[in-house]
Amino acid sequence: MVRTLREVTAFDADRLSGAAPAAAVALLGALVRRREPDGSWSVVRIVETEAYREDDPASHSAAGRTRRTAPMFAAPGTAYVYRSYGIHWCLNVAAEPDGTGAAVLLRAAVVLRGGHHLRLRRAAARHDRELLRGPGRLCQALDVTAPEHDGLDLLDPAQALHLADDGFRPGTGDVVAGPRVGVRLAADVPWRFVLRDVPEVSGYRRHPRAPRCT
Repeated sequence: MVRTLREVTAFDADRLSGAAPAAAVALLGALVRRREPDGSWSVVRIVETEAYREDDPASHSAAGRTRRTAPMFAAPGTAYVYRSYGIHWCLNVAAEPDGTGAAVLLRAAVVLRGGHHLRLRRAAARHDRELLRGPGRLCQALDVTAPEHDGLDLLDPAQALHLADDGFRPGTGDVVAGPRVGVRLAADVPWRFVLRDVPEVSGYRRHPRAPRCT
């Protein structure tokens, strides 16, 4: 079911209006659609997410609303795109009510359609499972950048990049929660969610300066 695409409908904003961790789980199995230059659509299924919110020291919104983090405080479904370590773009989806600084990082996805377009943009990938394995690779494959997509309404199906739904819902036993990747603060908060037994899910790496629980 993870790799099978059914009839596509709009993504329901209500699924993102609860607490950020719940929104992160709701996004597992959701679709991201990207309109390609030839007019076709590339479609991928989200298989790994991470939640962040303003009372979380690991979140960009912990210091309050800034020009950079304003999309995190916008309506659920707003895109927050930032550059990680000055190299990779990362795509986040705003969650919780408008005015709350919360978002879900999209960390990995499975290709359903348009793989040839994604491979052209991810020529370094040795295997298809590496095309969208990690947030930087996901953005490179889908050609997501802050200049074009930061602040975009990802719930608007008229947009060239948007979320969608085909009715796929993982079972309770199919979702695995654990610590987030590479965060120094709140390193053991279990707000990373993955679909079990999917090879496209990225590997866990702990920040080298994250304190250990005692």
